[in-house]
Amino acid sequence: MDVRTLPPIALVTDDEGLHEVVCRTYETERLAIYRYLVSLRLPPSVAQEITQDVFLKLYVTLQDGTEIRAPRAWLFTVATRMFLNWRRDEHVADAVSGDDAARALDGLADRPHVFTKCSLLEGPDRTVEHSLKRDSVLREAEASLRRLRADAIDLYQIHWPDPDEDIEEGWSALAELREQGLVRHIGVSNFSVEQLRRIQGIAPVETLQPPYSLVEREAEDELLPFAEREGIGVIVYSPMGSGLLSGRMTRERIESMPDNDWRKRDPSFQDPELSRHLELVERLRAIGAEHGGASPGAVAVAWTLRNPAVDGAIVGFRRPDQVDPILAAADLDFDEEL
Repeated sequence: MDVRTLPPIALVTDDEGLHEVVCRTYETERLAIYRYLVSLRLPPSVAQEITQDVFLKLYVTLQDGTEIRAPRAWLFTVATRMFLNWRRDEHVADAVSGDDAARALDGLADRPHVFTKCSLLEGPDRTVEHSLKRDSVLREAEASLRRLRADAIDLYQIHWPDPDEDIEEGWSALAELREQGLVRHIGVSNFSVEQLRRIQGIAPVETLQPPYSLVEREAEDELLPFAEREGIGVIVYSPMGSGLLSGRMTRERIESMPDNDWRKRDPSFQDPELSRHLELVERLRAIGAEHGGASPGAVAVAWTLRNPAVDGAIVGFRRPDQVDPILAAADLDFDEEL
C-alpha cells in the first residue's frame, strides 16, 4: 500500500486528551516498534528507551498542531532514525543481515512488501559471479525465503541479463516460482528492449528496473516508451546519478575518493562532463529554493517521477540525516524544464 494515500490522523487540541489518544490509539504500534528494535539486536533497555522517545516525539509533534500523514510509517521511520543514531554512536556492527531483517519483519503488524533480486553470486576471493541457470535461481529464492522466514517474496527480479544466452532459462525459473506461489510478482533489472521482447513470450514482465536520472537519460529513447506501451511497472535506480546530483558532491570530494571507487574514473565525474553536471546541480538548488527549500537531490528524484512511465524511484542512504531531505521528492511538483 502507498503510505501517501493514508489519511492524516485526527488531531486533539486538549493536551490530556491528546496524550490519552496517543497512548490508546498506538498501543499496538508501541509494542511492534519495541519488538522491531529488539530484533535489531538492541539491548532491551535501549529498545524501551528509544520506543518511549519515539512516542514522546509523536506527542510533542501533535501538541504543536502538526498534521502527520501515514502515522504508522512515520513512527517506524523515526524509530529507525533513532536506532541508526544509537548504532553510530555505539560503533556497533554495520548492516543487518537477512536473519536480522526477518526478525524485524516479525515485529510488524502490517508486513511491508519485500523486494529482492537474483543472478549475482559470491565467487572465490569475494568476486562476483553471474548465473541464470534454473537450479541456481531456485536455490537463491529458497535461501532468501529461509533467511527472511517468509512464505513468499513480493517482488523477485533478475538483477542483470548476464549471461545473455541464459536469460530465457532464468526468466522461466522466475515464472515457475510465481506459479508455485513462492514469489508474487516477477521483473527484471538492466534489461534492454530486445531482451524484454525475448522473455515476454515465456511470462509477462511485471516490473523493470533501469538506471535513470538527469545525467543518464538513455532509458528515454526506447526503454521507457516500451515499458509504458506494454504496461510494465518501472522502478528506476540511481535517480541522483550515484550522488552526483545530491548537492553534496564537489570536486574536492571526488578527488578524495578512494582509488577503488568507480566514480573517480567515470566520465560523469570528470571534466568536461563534471562542470556541466555541477551547473545542473545549481539549477536544481534554485528550483528547490522556490519549492519549500527542497534539496537538489529531492528535485532530481522528483524529476524522474514526472515521467509518466516511471512508477517509483530507488534512493539509497548512508546516514539517517539524509532521509528527510529526499522524502520531499514524493510530493514535489514543479514545471521548470531541465
